[in-house]
Amino acid sequence: MSVNGARGGARERLVVIGGDAAGMSAASQARRLRGPDELEIVAFERGHFSSFSACGIPYWVGGDVSGRDELIARTPEEHRARGIDLRMRTEVTGIDVEGGRVRARNADTGDAYWTPYDKLVIATGARPVRPPLPGVDAPGVHGVQTLDDGQALLDTMARTRGRRAVVVGAGYIGVEMAEAMINRGYEVTVVNRGSEPMSTLDPDMGRLVHGAMEGLGITMVNGAEVTGLPTGDDGRVRAVATADGEYPADVVVLGIGVRPETGLAAAAGLPLGAHGGLLTDRAMRVRGHGNIWAGGDCVEVLDLVSGQERYVPLGTHANKHGQVIGANVGGGYATFPGVVGTAVSKVCDLEIARTGLRERDALRAGLRFVTVTVESTSRAGYYPGASPMTVKMLAELRTGRLLGVQIVGREGAGKRVDIAAVALTAGMTVEAMTALDLGYAPPFSPVWDPVLVAARKSTAAVRAAEA
Repeated sequence: MSVNGARGGARERLVVIGGDAAGMSAASQARRLRGPDELEIVAFERGHFSSFSACGIPYWVGGDVSGRDELIARTPEEHRARGIDLRMRTEVTGIDVEGGRVRARNADTGDAYWTPYDKLVIATGARPVRPPLPGVDAPGVHGVQTLDDGQALLDTMARTRGRRAVVVGAGYIGVEMAEAMINRGYEVTVVNRGSEPMSTLDPDMGRLVHGAMEGLGITMVNGAEVTGLPTGDDGRVRAVATADGEYPADVVVLGIGVRPETGLAAAAGLPLGAHGGLLTDRAMRVRGHGNIWAGGDCVEVLDLVSGQERYVPLGTHANKHGQVIGANVGGGYATFPGVVGTAVSKVCDLEIARTGLRERDALRAGLRFVTVTVESTSRAGYYPGASPMTVKMLAELRTGRLLGVQIVGREGAGKRVDIAAVALTAGMTVEAMTALDLGYAPPFSPVWDPVLVAARKSTAAVRAAEA
């Protein structure tokens, strides 16, 4: 073991743990504000790739994206050319908070060394949930968190003659991977422990997703707890087993979700929240530590609607966290105020979106509310190509404050959730929303946009409840 880079001189050193969205956004922004003569930047990434889009992996696997390199925003060489010492295939194995240093190990050479820091950014991301089930590590079983994971899945698909895929889990990752496998010509079964797919929606809206997925030829198995992944004589996975039976599989994709990767932080005594993510202030500084920042999928964030901390691992947040951290490390000042929980996805031509609170979130927060659900169309009903859309809206009793919106429909449905996301961020009431001056033309919307129809009905429901 050696000590790398003993401190000395006036130049500060920033150490970044994690070479993807949050970490490298922070490093890049700090470099824009402070040159190499003022700030040395050392970044560690344990994988083979930097600054890549994990969100794009299902579309690469499904063939919508032509190749892996399309998902890489900036290579290690490009980061180094900008004055960032990015060390790939090097995993940080320990943080010495008192000593102001990190211990790292190079996976290729085995060399381990300590690197001192003046400022530290923790951007360790998330890890896929991989339950301790028999057969979960068998060949043919795949998670999809990194580009290496995506390549391994594609390699398995190329070698496997069978065309049966089972996806375990029906959240965003699960439904997107179900689409990817359908696009590749597989017979797809989705095994889901919940009562309906997409637990990020209320069950009545998830039921719409269920029906649409089955209409696409996907077999949905809800309320099923996986008990194991049986293997064949060759050791490869051959099925997914539940209490009610087995579902044959040539390929299994785990889409159960992710958890914050905070083992290093916990071992270093840094503060974690109820969901296991690091706790930071609005400047993304780890609470109680003036020279340590954290961002991306390893942190918890403030929900602006409920006022509670929550875990929302999304690339949009990670990049914003990185910009905020980089500005603060670089001598400026920036804050990340929180989120309203906006997310959008699709399975084939079905678009799925949500923002704000679900019914159970509102109940957990102690809020009293009304809900309305409206059926509308993406365009004027007489215009060719108009497709059905369902919008569900939650509004707080007495105040009429918008609490949440869920949308399921075809073309033009998903991005309409952004109207509600802006309204939530602004703290608007549903009555105020009805006056929003949205764009209208028959090819794009009915005279009353579906979101505004829901706002009108929500306003009426709030008034009726007060009567």
